[in-house]
Parts: sequence; C-alpha cells; structure tokens
Amino acid sequence: MTIFPAIDIKGGRCVRLTKGAFETAEQVADDPLEAAAGFRAAGAEWVHMVDLDGAVSGRRVNPAIFALVAEKSGLKVQLGGGIRDMEAVEYYISRGISRVVLGSAAVRDPGFAKRAVEKYGERIAVGVDALDGIVRTAGWLDESGEGYLEFSMKMEAAGVKTIIFTDISKDGAMAGPNFGQLEALQAAVGCDIIASGGVTTIEDVKRLAASGLYGAICGKAIYKGTLQLGEAISLAAGAAG
Repeated sequence: MTIFPAIDIKGGRCVRLTKGAFETAEQVADDPLEAAAGFRAAGAEWVHMVDLDGAVSGRRVNPAIFALVAEKSGLKVQLGGGIRDMEAVEYYISRGISRVVLGSAAVRDPGFAKRAVEKYGERIAVGVDALDGIVRTAGWLDESGEGYLEFSMKMEAAGVKTIIFTDISKDGAMAGPNFGQLEALQAAVGCDIIASGGVTTIEDVKRLAASGLYGAICGKAIYKGTLQLGEAISLAAGAAG
C-alpha cells in the first residue's frame, strides 16, 4: 500500500481542516517545499496536495506552489482542487503533476471524467467525498444528492482506475477512517482505492493495508505526531510485499 502524506494549501499556507470546515483551517507547516522535503526524507514517493481555495472557487488559485513542489521536491504530486475542465487538467500535467484528481466536475459532468481518462489514462483519479454517504462538491459545501457507491460505479464505468474516498465526517477528526464505507466501496468497484480522512495511528494504517487498499492519505496525524510517517511507509510497503 502507498502512503500519501498530505499538504493542503489555503491562502498560500499549508493548512489542515477539521471535517471540511474552512473556518477550522490550522497552519501546520511553514513552507510546502520544506514539508515535502521532510516527507521524502521519511521515505515517501508521493505527496497528495489540495488547492482548497481552488476547490471553492472552481479555478486555479495556488498553481505556482504545486508546480514548484513537483519540480523541486523529488516527489510525485497528486493534486486536486478547482480542476474543472480539460484546460486545467492539461495545465497541471504539463507542469509536472503526476496525477490529477477530479472532484466536483466529475460529479456534474461524468463525460468530462471519461474524456480526461481517455486522454491521460491513469494520470486521472476521481475524488469521492461523502457526508452520510452522499457525495458533496465545491469544497464539500454542496450536496450532490448522489450516493457514493452509485457515483463510484459510474466513474468505474467511465474508465476511472483510481478513486480517492473521503468520509468528510472523519477528515481531520483524528478518530480513525470509516472502515465500513471503505469495505463497501471495495466490494462495489474494482478500482484502486485510496483512503482519505481520519487516518490517525499506525493501527489504522495496519488495518487499511491488511484490507488490500491501494493507498492511504495521511495528513493531520503526521503534523500532530500521532503517526510517524517513516513507520507508516515501512509498514505499508511490507504489507505490499
């Protein structure tokens, strides 16, 4: 299993939210490139980044930061937030982003996700962000009315190979992932699934790895010190081996 340490950007700062609420934004690192360098030193190969401003506005807000991390950190960058059209996808991929995450745009226009996958293949992932099992969009502010399993199956049918699933109620809450919803998702689709939200301890990582998931995103737990990134990466790599 691959561990994806996370850096979320709001107003140019590295922050983490609690349960997706923007008013809970807490700065967790001084500099995104320094944070990424620390992740690499701990053995990470990927970094998961989110343009929180972009997720709300629907446009690129902090692109220079992501391009810099992609160019200088030595890590592969997985990026979501505000990527709503093919021009945005092409913009980021041309600037070294390894995997682009579609969210709101894929919910509103599944055909866009299909076209992006047809052009860029496994460099496209879809973020499935749900509260009480219902997919939310626009930085988690709007309810789509569509169930997370139904939407995930639609994305698999469109050719999507990687799904990042977030239970919003768990995100940043330091209370463990929603293992039940993750298991249901694994049973519903054959996509690679990355767990996001609530990963807090090495026991969480161990349980996720044992379930056969492709990846897990770790954010606040790394910054708060409840999870040692190097230990999590070693355990996850051992589970894969």
